Amino acid sequence: DDGDVRDGMRASLDELQAMTEAALEAARSGAGEEAVREVDVAALVESLCADLGELGGDVVFAEAAPVTAVCRPHEIKRAARNLVENAVKYGKQARVSVATKYAFVAICVDDDGPGLTEDEASRAFEPFVRLNASSAGGLGLGLTFARAVARGHGGDIVLENREGGGLRATVTLKRTC
Repeated sequence: DDGDVRDGMRASLDELQAMTEAALEAARSGAGEEAVREVDVAALVESLCADLGELGGDVVFAEAAPVTAVCRPHEIKRAARNLVENAVKYGKQARVSVATKYAFVAICVDDDGPGLTEDEASRAFEPFVRLNASSAGGLGLGLTFARAVARGHGGDIVLENREGGGLRATVTLKRTC
């Protein structure tokens, strides 16, 4: 009944709707307004891992030689961050590596979680799908966005259960877009 509370709720809902629409558009297109430039993807991902480690995440980065690619670095960083945060959240630890595979850069994120069932793996990239609804936070857009970014860079994301347990998320990006 309080008019101020009602107005505040409307404003919050309008903001949430705008944010969701923007996130969906970014996920659909995979490309933002950021210009492409040559970047050391290994250094970019190592920096991200160090930041997340300082925030308390159990994140280990495997040292890598420089791995350059022509890309939109902020998008790559956000996509990689989604995968590393998921690994820490659902798999307790993230072990991250970056390597060159033919004409691609591969960012691998391993965790020690339960892995995915076939059904979960088939739905994982759908917008608003949260595979572990019991955990707090998230809108179910992280993997959707990450895949759109990877595909916008001529690559993709593959999720696969690791032998002995855990999940591996591998992002591939063309070295030149």
